[in-house]
Amino acid sequence: MDTPFDLPPSCESRPGPAIALYPGTFDPITNGHIDIIRRGLCLFDRILVTVAVNDQKTPLFSLAERCALINECFPDLDDRISVGATDGLIVQYARQHGARAIIRGLRAISDFDYEFQLALMNRRLERSVETVFLMTGFRWIYISSTGIKNAARLQGNISGLVPAHVERALTEKFAR
Repeated sequence: MDTPFDLPPSCESRPGPAIALYPGTFDPITNGHIDIIRRGLCLFDRILVTVAVNDQKTPLFSLAERCALINECFPDLDDRISVGATDGLIVQYARQHGARAIIRGLRAISDFDYEFQLALMNRRLERSVETVFLMTGFRWIYISSTGIKNAARLQGNISGLVPAHVERALTEKFAR
């Protein structure tokens, strides 16, 4: 019999490591994303950074380029972080890879409104996968991939906002 105090399916004991998905377009990955990933490792054994295809966005970097840029950020953690990609539903991808949670970063109240709706839909689609919200570190609260691309396109100084290899990749893209 279900009571309001029954544990949800996501609390069932699962063998193996606690895996979380961190999805996004990551076009490109920023230091804000890296902050969320590293802090997520305090909560989960492994994080699968998932580059999601979003038909409503036209990315600057190809899917393969984005995955390579992300991989290069974590050479010391490749046993705890892996990178994948999907063009399907994130909750299905999470279930297929044994993830018990989806990590979402929040910068502002406007992020919460969108993310809350997304989390509710994901919960409706797959009750065994929880959504965990992490506040972006104060150092990174104002940055976004879109803002980074716009600044880089106009030769703005983005050093310290993205890893050095991402800064070089942006410079090369906009030099063409």
